[in-house]
Amino acid sequence: MLGVILCGGQSSRMGVDKGLLKLHSITWAQTALEKMAKKLQLPAVLSVNSNQYNYYSLIFTPDQLIKDIEGLPIGGPLCGVLSVHFQYPEEDLMALACDMPLMDPTILTQLLTVYSQRSAHAFVFTNEGNPEPLCAIYTAKGLSIITSLLHANQLTKYSMKYALEHINTFLIPLTEDQKKYFLNFNTPAELNGM
Repeated sequence: MLGVILCGGQSSRMGVDKGLLKLHSITWAQTALEKMAKKLQLPAVLSVNSNQYNYYSLIFTPDQLIKDIEGLPIGGPLCGVLSVHFQYPEEDLMALACDMPLMDPTILTQLLTVYSQRSAHAFVFTNEGNPEPLCAIYTAKGLSIITSLLHANQLTKYSMKYALEHINTFLIPLTEDQKKYFLNFNTPAELNGM
């Protein structure tokens, strides 16, 4: 299992790179990485786009950074997850978006527990019936199926939610008190009161 911190978004509504925002004097990307590496003892990498690579290399080592593969006909989180999958094709991946700074490690532990007890291609929390694909586990087998669909031009949408519809996905409903951990922040105004 390899942890993947998804940092490759454009952050256009925030105006600054969300992974480089700070909470308690460390970046959101570092916060997410620590949850994987220190709390779960999982090796982890950061998924970044080519525009971010130089900035992130000032904080992280080159072996911690996986740059989106240029030429892939997709963008967004799916591009980041598949770029890591292509570099580590045998690894199951636990993905976590960097813009969920309130994520509690107990949620990640719960995800790992379900993964160890069930059989599926992906393990995803749901909020009011909607998947939360940016805190999820994607197996190497499931990502291989998604890759095959991509190469066969059978993915008509390039969203994580759409990809999940094409593999065997185990859904985990969130409880009311767990939902706060899945808040993501997209604008400066949303940071007020954090």
